[in-house]
Amino acid sequence: MNIGIVGLGLIGGSLGLDLRAMGHQIWGVSRQERTCQLALERGVVDHASVNLKLLAKTEVIFICTPIAAIAPIVQQLIPYLSPETILTDVGSVKQAVVEQIAPLWSNFVGGHPMSGTADNGIEAAQSNLFVGNPYVLTPVETTPAVAVNIVEEIVRTLTTKVYFCGPEEHDQAVAWISHLPVMVSANLIDACMSETDLGVLKLAQLLSSSGFRDTSRVGGGNPELGVMMARYNREALLRSLTSYRHNLNQLIELLEHQNWQALDEKLHQTQLQRPEFFR
Repeated sequence: MNIGIVGLGLIGGSLGLDLRAMGHQIWGVSRQERTCQLALERGVVDHASVNLKLLAKTEVIFICTPIAAIAPIVQQLIPYLSPETILTDVGSVKQAVVEQIAPLWSNFVGGHPMSGTADNGIEAAQSNLFVGNPYVLTPVETTPAVAVNIVEEIVRTLTTKVYFCGPEEHDQAVAWISHLPVMVSANLIDACMSETDLGVLKLAQLLSSSGFRDTSRVGGGNPELGVMMARYNREALLRSLTSYRHNLNQLIELLEHQNWQALDEKLHQTQLQRPEFFR
């Protein structure tokens, strides 16, 4: 199959590596010539260009750009597409994207691979990035079943766990387990940096290891992605942040009143609940 990828960063590049290894012809487009050259050298794509016209003969196109660029890219692509061409994206927000794209292109299937690293760019692309991870598809009533089936078939070959849900339901769920953690993690780093005793701050930086590394990882990621999450999933993120603030206030109250029994009960409860998120 001729598969196009717009945006040859971590996700687009990793898709290219895996899909090309399966025998698909991969046609990649990037804004920068250097990225196109690196993609060719690394074997991410068979053909690369900064011109979207390159994708005229592709059958399925994965749009792997920042969320704000998805709709403009689709508008620029339309003159080169046949009516049968299937478009899908990898954005972490779905309702805003689907509402923008569905009226422009009927053969559009919203998608979100729940995979990634703290790194970005074509240099960060890696094989098997998606193996064993969720890949969410968010078709709506007007999405053709044929388009959904083809995208599902492709992403299942990546050895992903495919889930279907509505765009709004997706956004509410990822606000809890993806977007909220980014904001909380970033705020953790910011809070630590507020330490006014420079000696203590330096010591904390020297002593930090696995616990701080794990909890601060997503907060130290790509700032552009964090802003896009907040901008395009604002309502769901505000809801989850408000709930988190309420829970944090309860925790502060337990410490202020030295209610160690209640704290112990809360920590036992979260210890039991955490595995429910990693079945």
